Amino acid sequence: MGVWTWPAIVGVLFGTAAFLVILVPVLAYQYRRYGRFTARRVLGVAAVSVYGAAVVAYTQLPLPDSRGSRCPTPGLSPQWQPFSFVSDIAEVASASGTLGLLTSRTVLQVFFNVLLFVPWGVILRGFAGRSVLVATLTGLAASLVIEATQATGMWGFYECPYRLGDVDDLILNTSGALLGALVAPVVLWWMPRPQTFRASQQLPRPVTNLRRWVGMAVDVAAFHLVGFALVVMYRLLLPQGPVLPDEPTLIEAILLTLVPALVVFFLPAWRGTGASIGQHAMRLIPVWKVKASCGRRTGRAASVGGTYALLLFCSHLPGAAPWTDAAGVLAWILLLAVFVAIPLTAQRGLSGVLTGARMQDERLANIPALQSGAPERS
Repeated sequence: MGVWTWPAIVGVLFGTAAFLVILVPVLAYQYRRYGRFTARRVLGVAAVSVYGAAVVAYTQLPLPDSRGSRCPTPGLSPQWQPFSFVSDIAEVASASGTLGLLTSRTVLQVFFNVLLFVPWGVILRGFAGRSVLVATLTGLAASLVIEATQATGMWGFYECPYRLGDVDDLILNTSGALLGALVAPVVLWWMPRPQTFRASQQLPRPVTNLRRWVGMAVDVAAFHLVGFALVVMYRLLLPQGPVLPDEPTLIEAILLTLVPALVVFFLPAWRGTGASIGQHAMRLIPVWKVKASCGRRTGRAASVGGTYALLLFCSHLPGAAPWTDAAGVLAWILLLAVFVAIPLTAQRGLSGVLTGARMQDERLANIPALQSGAPERS
């Protein structure tokens, strides 16, 4: 596999994986900031993920096998003379002619150093809506970090630099960022800018299956992330023994399930609107025919979120082997049922059906005419 192609393949594979990991937070952020989903900007995030992974692959990989296995020849130092690539190209041109020059490694390296940062300028100006100056300066800063990482052996992790820093790379990368910023309006003419959403940002929109599913995914992700973080912190505070237990202890089971349920499901239910973290991200609130009491909001949180946490708690109880597997299976079945129920219950969900609630766009509260029964604007 060629030296120019394998980093691109690594970028596509790892960038796609990174995009899938951040997809739910991206959708939540997009709706919270812009007031709606837009497939073109989601596609833009995917492209940014792939590009970011490709930049790392091209500039940092492959890594040495060990921390001291690839030290350069003693006396070899970073290249600090600006525009030395000009004399290198002239030397190749005098020795190889025009055709040899265009296909030489020297020219290709210059070309790819510029090309590598053209997407940076395109992304910053065409996708993020920044100015040409900001796109160029951030490209300079990013290139400087890359060169410093190479020159310091990944900031001292390796005993010596496994790639030598080159000031020409800094110049060429920055030039690429500037070029990308200049052509961004032409390249990304089809990409909606963040500013285009300001006029409609506060207009209520229909409660769709996608909004409900993304909100639920945010809740589930937050629940498990809080639990994981608590268990990690607990284990770090434990006295260092010879080995860590393979299965969670009772305290860890509580930290992994019940405490996150309190943080993610119940505390939001006790505040103003009763919306969960995910529902708040999607600008949704639960409403009842009459003003809901704290008890009713708590019941709604307990009907699904609390039950899910309790089943997972039972599945992690030490010394209860006959029941743990069944509880874990029931938790997954409940999770599946919750997602399937959304389109079958007019987006109310299981908790809404059980407690008499329905979901509403939170922006309706700012429009009295719509709040009193007029149809939502899409």
